[in-house]
Amino acid sequence: MIDRIVTFAVARRWLVLLLTLIACLIGGWALQRLPIDAVPDITNNQVQVNVRAPSLSPELVEKQVAFPIETALSGIEGLEYSRSLSRNGFAQITAVFTDSTDIYFARQQVNERLAGLAESLPAGVTPEMGPIATGLGEVYMWTVHLAHRKDDQHDPGEPGLQPDGSYITPEGERLVSQADQATYLRTAQDWIVAPLLKNTPGLAGVDSIGGYVKQFQVVPDLSRLAALRIGIDDLARALEENNNAVGAGVVDRNGEGLAVRSDARLTGAEDLSRTVIATREGVPILLSQVATVRTGQAIRMGSASENGREVVVGTAVMRVGENSRTVASAVARRLEEINASLPTDVIVQPVLDRTALVHSTINTVTKNLAEGALLVVVVLFVLLGNFRAALIAALVIPITMLMTSFGMLQGGVSANLMSLGALDFGLIVDGAVIIVEHALRRIAEGQHREGRVLTLDERLAVVVGAAREMIRPSVYGQAIIILVYVPLLTLTGIEGKTFTPMALTVILALVCAFILSLTFVPALLAVLLSKPVEEKEGRIMGWLKTRYEPGLDKAMQRPTRTMGVAVAAFVLAIGAFLTLGQEFLPQLDEGDMTAQCCAFRARRSNRARRCSSTSKRRSPHCRRSASSFPRRGRRNWRRTQCRPIFRTPSSS
Repeated sequence: MIDRIVTFAVARRWLVLLLTLIACLIGGWALQRLPIDAVPDITNNQVQVNVRAPSLSPELVEKQVAFPIETALSGIEGLEYSRSLSRNGFAQITAVFTDSTDIYFARQQVNERLAGLAESLPAGVTPEMGPIATGLGEVYMWTVHLAHRKDDQHDPGEPGLQPDGSYITPEGERLVSQADQATYLRTAQDWIVAPLLKNTPGLAGVDSIGGYVKQFQVVPDLSRLAALRIGIDDLARALEENNNAVGAGVVDRNGEGLAVRSDARLTGAEDLSRTVIATREGVPILLSQVATVRTGQAIRMGSASENGREVVVGTAVMRVGENSRTVASAVARRLEEINASLPTDVIVQPVLDRTALVHSTINTVTKNLAEGALLVVVVLFVLLGNFRAALIAALVIPITMLMTSFGMLQGGVSANLMSLGALDFGLIVDGAVIIVEHALRRIAEGQHREGRVLTLDERLAVVVGAAREMIRPSVYGQAIIILVYVPLLTLTGIEGKTFTPMALTVILALVCAFILSLTFVPALLAVLLSKPVEEKEGRIMGWLKTRYEPGLDKAMQRPTRTMGVAVAAFVLAIGAFLTLGQEFLPQLDEGDMTAQCCAFRARRSNRARRCSSTSKRRSPHCRRSASSFPRRGRRNWRRTQCRPIFRTPSSS
């Protein structure tokens, strides 16, 4: 079979070269679409369920929320195990599935189990699934803060920052305190930045940390309510019933349909204070007569600051399987557009861009690969002694890389430090060098024997014969190298996600190089080696040969001593290997920063606990405390109408 392929490649050499060119074009197309990241994503296949239960203690959260949900998720196809985290008013349940389980199938099964569990959970508790993201999904972070814009000058009294440090909103409201300004920043993040950013391709969600969630708070006067025989429940029910919009159909007038509606949605504290909550002897009682209505802030469990000033931090979370470089770049462009539409002196400033780390890592890998390829090419040109022959062997490197990129794209392998860093160009061109050098020698011998340049048929026959003689040793050598990497494909879990992409990339590169050795190299040899060829031993090879032959003769004369030295060297190497340090992953030092959270969460003993880690994703406690309870869907004000928060006078 191999002999037939070699014969066909030489006989149809121009067709083979055309097919190689097409493969290069396809590889270039795949290279532009290949996912690129700094390191492989080792996160397991999981679905997170976040549950808020503000009135429950950690013990009750575990018994009434976390345990029932974990029990309900048991038995789902592909589920390996589940774990939970119970805190005061919050629970997070993580269901881990096998790597072969489709993430969308897993989320559908989890959603069906949660739907059947709704009646068993405490009242007001609604489970929410986290976004389709992984531990490396945080690709972009930014801050929302107040600062003077250079391109937007305004006079005192106009909307924007004022000389006294206050801020005037576009609606004319003056914000004096730091809490009011932080609330406005959080409102801008939640209602302007996040909604406009969520339609970015490849984005799974947007997280917000810091500031205060805006609330319309109702502080009832208990004595007045008692005098009017109005209970707290009656007050809440009246506010809920008065905060809606009703459609009343359509009125047909002269062929024109007029929509009839009653819009009673509350839009602010003033509307809320004018709400009629009851009537006594035909006299309406307004909310402002029995309670104080004010704009306030929700209780928060975390904050964010930058250089000593309070800011709001937003995080763009990438969807699983997306290209982090592409998503981060799209988020950066979108934020530039959003920044221009924000209120005066409200600025969005990037603080962490995954693209910088990816570019730095890829530049390092590219530099190392380019230096390695250049070194191999230089050695080929120096040792082969023939420019055309060295060029043929050197062309195998870029063509193999292009073909490998297509295989990586189809196999779902991203280009990162592990997958690309393991490539060895010496192994890639090994088979091609053997065939090229042997064909060069055979053609030179034929020309010397005939005393003339070989004819086309003679040259093709020599190339086919040389390729046939050398292709089998090349196949055996590359097959042995491939078999060395095959056991890595059997790894599972974190080890498999770390080293399987590397093994697949090396195997793909060796297979592509082997295919080129069978087809492209013989075809190009038949085309380029048409002129007189002189095969001679270079100075370097001659110098090495004069020193190698005497040593070989001495070794053959004393085989016992030679084997003893080899065994001793092997034992010494084993001892040295056992004393070496061991690392699971190579050190990633690309000069880029990592995100670090530092939050304080109050305990029942009124003591504070500091949480710090190098990555918010690596510490569950840090993630929960720094993100004001559940990361997704944690806002207290989510509808177009306001939701009043009731507080007794003693708690206000």
